Amino acid sequence: ERGPPGGSRRRGTRLRSEVAGLRCEARPRYSGNMNGPTPYVFFPGNAEEALRFYQGVFGGDLQLSRYAEFRRGDGPGDAIAHGVLDGVVRLYGADAGFDEDAVNAGGLMLALLGTAEAATLHRWFETLATSGRVIEALEARTWGAVDGQVQDQYGLRWLVGYETAAPNTRGQS
Repeated sequence: ERGPPGGSRRRGTRLRSEVAGLRCEARPRYSGNMNGPTPYVFFPGNAEEALRFYQGVFGGDLQLSRYAEFRRGDGPGDAIAHGVLDGVVRLYGADAGFDEDAVNAGGLMLALLGTAEAATLHRWFETLATSGRVIEALEARTWGAVDGQVQDQYGLRWLVGYETAAPNTRGQS
């Protein structure tokens, strides 16, 4: 059976659901259904800090499993091998192993369009901008939406927004 993302097949340390006929306790917990792609971010040694930050922003339940639990030898035993933030915003994360690249999210944006009430989206935007940078202010657009872009302190870029009214279609047929 295939291990969690980030498991190292080269070193033979991938996770197995059964070891010598016994169920392995250290295995990823997948709750709910995946209705679409969910970001899985490899952090440069600060996955726990980052995932706790995102939990503080978005709420939800956070589950963390360490390299030692998964018997991974490609990083420190206390590093995060698999983390799941499960809530309105779902995010997977882990500390990058020795042979894995950490996040470099150029050309990628995570969209939070209409995922919550307007006040909540404004709060998320402001919190993501703390120790990050606003790329485009969260403000009303000519097409009837409010949106903005922010890059957080961990390098992830977010598009936050919501619809306020139908676009202006006067004079069009």
